[in-house]
Amino acid sequence: MSEKQNFNENPKNNPQDKERGNRRNDRRGRQQRREDDGIQDRVIHIGRVAKTVKGGRNIRFTAIVIVGDGNGKVGKGMGKAAEIPDAIRKGRDEAKRNMTQLQLAENTIPHEVTGTYGAGKVILKPAAEGTGVIAGGPVRAICELAGIQDIKTKSIGSNNPNNVANATLQGLRSLLSPSDVAKKRGLSVEEL
Repeated sequence: MSEKQNFNENPKNNPQDKERGNRRNDRRGRQQRREDDGIQDRVIHIGRVAKTVKGGRNIRFTAIVIVGDGNGKVGKGMGKAAEIPDAIRKGRDEAKRNMTQLQLAENTIPHEVTGTYGAGKVILKPAAEGTGVIAGGPVRAICELAGIQDIKTKSIGSNNPNNVANATLQGLRSLLSPSDVAKKRGLSVEEL
């Protein structure tokens, strides 16, 4: 074998790996794309499901996708198809249809909130500037795509990605802005 063949066969020297390996801002190689309209998406779970039919097993794929504009708008969708790319596309389309505007305070959330969905429970707490997103799995994806930069979270109960994502979104949707709280109490924002 010549030196040139050896160089290309060594996986550390493969130029394609250098292109793929530059994932400094993309933890654990998660997929994240930015489209023309400024909406980013991230696949948080891909599952393989099988239905037993007369001729054997019918295998399909499900994909849970989170989309957000980084400015308080976020949505979740689930797609199912025979091929993974089709499932992701369907999930992205559903997530775009389900986008909602969240009440944010600067780079964090205005107050502590708990979101529940099924057996999943997620506690979301505001954090001081510079704290970062202290969250794992689907909660981190939702917070980052919503544009929340400083937050502390804890996921309790179910670790099913669908339940955790739904619990997080339910909690974030229940946030109230200071003006909403003042209106509810019959006071002005300054009196709070």
